[in-house]
Amino acid sequence: MTMVATQAEPFRLSMLIYDTRYRSLTIQIIALIAVLTFFGWIVNNTVQNLAALGKTFDFGFLGQRAGYDISQHLIPYTNDSTHARAAMVGILNTLLVAFLGCLTATVLGVVMGVLRLSPNWLISRLASIYVETFRNVPVLLWILALMAVITDTFPAPAAFRGDTATASMLFGDTVALTNRGAYVPWPVFGPGWQAILVVFALSLATIWAFGRWAAARQEATGQTLPTFWIKLALLVLPVLVVDFFIGAITWDVPVLQRFNFQGGGFVDKSLIALWFALALYTGAFIAEIVRSGIQAISRGQSEAAGALGLRPGRIMSLVVLPQALRIIIPPLISQYLNLTKNSSLAIVVGYADVRATLGGITMNQTGRELECMILMMGFYLLISLTISTIMNMYNASVALKER
Repeated sequence: MTMVATQAEPFRLSMLIYDTRYRSLTIQIIALIAVLTFFGWIVNNTVQNLAALGKTFDFGFLGQRAGYDISQHLIPYTNDSTHARAAMVGILNTLLVAFLGCLTATVLGVVMGVLRLSPNWLISRLASIYVETFRNVPVLLWILALMAVITDTFPAPAAFRGDTATASMLFGDTVALTNRGAYVPWPVFGPGWQAILVVFALSLATIWAFGRWAAARQEATGQTLPTFWIKLALLVLPVLVVDFFIGAITWDVPVLQRFNFQGGGFVDKSLIALWFALALYTGAFIAEIVRSGIQAISRGQSEAAGALGLRPGRIMSLVVLPQALRIIIPPLISQYLNLTKNSSLAIVVGYADVRATLGGITMNQTGRELECMILMMGFYLLISLTISTIMNMYNASVALKER
């Protein structure tokens, strides 16, 4: 039998449109050229408009003196610091309220989500009232409401003075809650603090290793350990023991002077109002996510675990929640992102986040609107992508593994 060789069809330009082997590639190239042309036009138009206004595009203003004060800052800062330093203070303040808000909202949302499914009528209704009240009122109103509550109901520092005091400090006269904010003990690191840091890092590594060992032991034998309390002890006790011998950490306690408290740490009322408003608002949405995730698990799972003799608390923590996490995590990521972006509302209560520093005072003083907006948008994009990446990695770790 003879084989007949077929000659390959020669390439023609019309094949880029009519041949399905090339058409999709042609469309993608055209779309890419259109997008690049559009962005090129925007950049060219921006440069021309800046030139018409006598402006240049540079970030040299970041090295200039800021000239304004920031009450809440995690790193040393004065009004003689640069705009770059002020922007860093705002970034750290944003990260602080985002971290505190996400942590508090998660705990609150999980608790309320579980309580909504409680067989106790009163408890489930109270949890429902919390959810429906907080998630149906704009978060901006909650921020302003909590700020008003702190300002109008908390005592002034003068109320803590002398025998005629109408307010008292908490936790052994170490914490004062006032209408200006909270004055709390603050750690002071002396010689040998590096050893404390090393011990703390080793404690975290030990906690991670113990968690993996405990999970493998439970998988192999079915026996569980009180891992929470053991991990808590591993986190706290080594640091306390080492510090007891070397005395590297001392505590600066606030003391009332003539008109205000001196010493210790200060948590501004704007941070407190923003923190709890964002946590309460987002926690209501997380509670609904947790409730729906739990209800998505078949009742047969709980009934089978109960038939084996497990208590309701163990059924929830060992059987239901681990399976519900696969449903809870994806929408939970969106809530973390929303909380982080909603922190930009801090400006309404005077909290110096990145929106108030870089996108507010710095932008108004320097007239560098475009540069400030680009930096601020880049920060929010970076932090959102970071949160999404970390949570997606965790989601992948709890996902079902196919054989």
